[in-house]
Amino acid sequence: MASGLREFVTGAGLLGRGLGLVLSNPRLLVIGLLPALLSGVLYVVLLVLLVRFLPDVSAQVTWFADGWRGWLRDTARVFAGAGVLGLSVLLGIVTFTAVTLLIGDPFYEKISERVEARFGGVPDEVEVGVLESLRRSAVDSLRLIGISVLVAIPLFLLGFVPFVGQTVVPVVGGAVGGWLLALELTGAPFQRRGQRLRHRRAVLRGRKPLTLGFGAAVFVVFLIPLGAVFLMPAAIAGATLLARKSLGSPTSITTTASL
Repeated sequence: MASGLREFVTGAGLLGRGLGLVLSNPRLLVIGLLPALLSGVLYVVLLVLLVRFLPDVSAQVTWFADGWRGWLRDTARVFAGAGVLGLSVLLGIVTFTAVTLLIGDPFYEKISERVEARFGGVPDEVEVGVLESLRRSAVDSLRLIGISVLVAIPLFLLGFVPFVGQTVVPVVGGAVGGWLLALELTGAPFQRRGQRLRHRRAVLRGRKPLTLGFGAAVFVVFLIPLGAVFLMPAAIAGATLLARKSLGSPTSITTTASL
């Protein structure tokens, strides 16, 4: 139990280490912010539209309560609205990461490469072309988005259960979201080693507390307005450290060169 907690805290700390690394190279940081900024504008617009039409959406998904007494109907719609908003945020964070990684693949690949080089590089690195890298990233992202949708459906239904929907569901949603973010963000370092999504799942499952710690930290900061935009480069750097640590590669600096 204690070792698992230490691993969780260590994983959460990888995001802070990633932030320190990208702050050491402001130019690389700015380049890494551009794709996230583009995605951020799109997702802010979508969030505003969702909030604007949330009462209508809540009424649509609780059609069965139209004939209920006023307070019962209103209560059901409040729970539905909270569920729709919460799960939209979960899906939004996962898809935001996928979209941003696709838009900024060359930039984030460069950040990840610099982190790898700082900590000793990758022996027998597998060269993957830009188009092939984008194709693989797109396929893996679609799979992860599909998983998140499948998980979101039962979580939405549980949101109608009093107490459980307001306590257990957000925690489970955060854990699932953190796990999916860790899988998304570690794509580049695993591809660099010739490993695909199934390898990522197997390796990170072997370091579950470490992975969940990192994923939970990213999930929480991505909930902060503009957090996903400004901390995406740090998340990429931290995910590269997570991959190295999970694969048994050195995570102590072996070169004095800056990032």
